[in-house]
Order: sequence, then structure tokens, then C-alpha cells
Amino acid sequence: MPSATRWVESLSPWPADGFGTGRMLALLRELGDPQERFPAIHVVGTNGKSTTTRLTETLLADAGLSVGAYLSPHVRGWSERIRVAGEEAAFEAVVGGVRPSAEQLGATQFEVLTAAALLAFAEAGVDVAVVEAGLGGRHDATNVLRTRVVVLTSVALDHTDVLGDTREAIAAEKLAVVQPGCTVVLGEPEWRGLAEENGAAAIVVTGRSNLALAVAAAETFLGRAVDPHAADGVALAGRLERRGESPLEVWDGAHNLAGLGWLLPRLPAPPSGGWTVVCSILRDKRPGMMLEALSVLGPTLVATESRNGRALPADELAALASAHFEHAEAVPEPVAARARALALAGGGGALLVTGSLYLLAELSGEHRDL
Repeated sequence: MPSATRWVESLSPWPADGFGTGRMLALLRELGDPQERFPAIHVVGTNGKSTTTRLTETLLADAGLSVGAYLSPHVRGWSERIRVAGEEAAFEAVVGGVRPSAEQLGATQFEVLTAAALLAFAEAGVDVAVVEAGLGGRHDATNVLRTRVVVLTSVALDHTDVLGDTREAIAAEKLAVVQPGCTVVLGEPEWRGLAEENGAAAIVVTGRSNLALAVAAAETFLGRAVDPHAADGVALAGRLERRGESPLEVWDGAHNLAGLGWLLPRLPAPPSGGWTVVCSILRDKRPGMMLEALSVLGPTLVATESRNGRALPADELAALASAHFEHAEAVPEPVAARARALALAGGGGALLVTGSLYLLAELSGEHRDL
């Protein structure tokens, strides 16, 4: 029998019969409904969910609580996704605990991971779980929680084929996770009406930064103030991550226009000559517009492709990029693409690796079809 990790890798990340919580609820019933054994903070939104989740986890732990945290996707390894009491859970063990029931029900990859996290939290007796939604909210596998606080980080056009083609439609799908009695934390005040329509008992509007959202979420859950500085040391792989200094190398998994809008003004000034960009972009993320946004960084781009089935082939990406970059070339294999970009950047240049967390996972040694 293959290891739990290999088994998870073999599962489809997408439901063949459409999105919904029916199979997820059936799986949880088989496991004894672990999600009923702890309250939750549910983090939904287009961008910033993982960082907000980790910051909230840290603030609550600093306040003395035992905390579970669930994030996706990962960059360095599967165990990044499930955290208990400040540590990554033993991935093989927690996935193994749900495997028999999940195999019987034909659960998807994300359903398996979500169930494993919720069971791990229940068995550890956590005081609270901070759970990042996957896609949207209404039909997401995480929409099974005993939720006390919902955090909506941001809303942008993403997954429009599933969630809708306007920000309003997407916000409605995400805020459908609100349960009667919940408090909703918003970084964008325009969604107050939707939160009220979905039954929010109270609404907290705060700043748009991930830290502001996390502080508001933690304080709402606790009913008292937290120390924001407790989260000063929180850093996530693949989020404005400096990987080298000569040349300067930054990795960021910005995977849509809104993510690039956050990233670009926060990049450090390159030593000279602008940035050399290496990227892979999923075909449903409006790659032409993303490339146009990236072109402000410098004249050179190396197009590559992650193993995700939705990744645009490197030659197609390079062809799109040629409209915006003086020099655009295709190197399909990610490790070779990064090596080529480093050579083009030179010792005194700067390299940005971006466009997809799936690309960063492969470059970190996780060669998976996530």
C-alpha cells in the first residue's frame, strides 16, 4: 500500500460530480463529526488567506489558546497545511486516520486533507481552529464548521468560471459561509450588506492588511485585546520570500492580478537594470493582463510551466509575454528556467519568481500535480 503522502498525491483535486459539501459531510459522519468538537474562525477571500490564517493562529496562541490551523496550498511540503499547537502535524498519521473512510466514499484530495485536519484538531482538543477556505465558500469542503468568526480578506476576479464573473457574485459565494450568530470581519466595507443578508450578528470593518484582519479576528473571538507584535516573526514560504542576495532573488506566489497589485509596490529596489522575471501562470488567471502588469519590472522574462494541468504551456506564455517584454523566452522545465533566469540576471541583477504557488512548490522540491 502506498504511503499516505503518495496516496494523497494520486487523488484528484477536483470533484468529478461538481462542487458541494454532501460527500464531505458524509466523510465527517464516518469520522464521528470531529468538526463539532471545537469552534472555528473561517477565513475566506481571494488573496491573503494563508497569511491571515497564520497570523491569527499566532495571535491566539500568544493569548494562551491551543490552536489548530489549516492552510492551502503548500510550498515546501504537504505538512505545511495542517498545524496543531504551533507545529506541523504528523502528515502520514493524520491522513492515515481518514484514509479508509475517504477511500470508501471516493473523497477528493482537498476533502481528504480537510477531514484530516479537522480530525487532528478534534483529537488534539484545540480551543479553536483557524481554517482557510479552498475555492469560494458556499460549496467548499471547509463549509462544515462550527464557526464563530468569518474573515473576508479581499474580493477580486478569480475562479470566475465557478464563482461568478463579478466581484459581487464572488463575494456572495464567499460570504455564504456565514452562520447565524457569527461575527464577520471585513477588510473591504462594501460587503457589509452581504454579510448582514447572510445572517451576521455583528460586523467588524478593519484595515485591509493581513495583520489588521488577523488582529480583528483574534480579538473578536477572544473578546479582548491581543498584542499585534506577537505575530512579528510570522513568515510564509513563497510570500515575498527572499531566497538570495547575489543576485537578489525573491519568490512570491502571486497568482492573479490582485496578487500582483499587492506584490509589485512591495518589492525591494533591484540593484541595477530592473528585475528578470521567471513565471508560470494558470490559463484561467488572465495571463495576458498579468504579464502586462509584470512588464513594469524590467525587459526580460523567462516563461516556464508548473505541472498543474491548468498551467499555460511555456511557449504560449512566452508568446504572450513578447508583447510586453523586450526579451521573452520559453524554458518549460522550472529548475532549468530558474537557472536560465539567474544567468540572464547576472550577479548584480535581481530575479523574481512568481505567477503560481505550484511553480514555487516544484522549485522547492515538491514536484507534484497539486
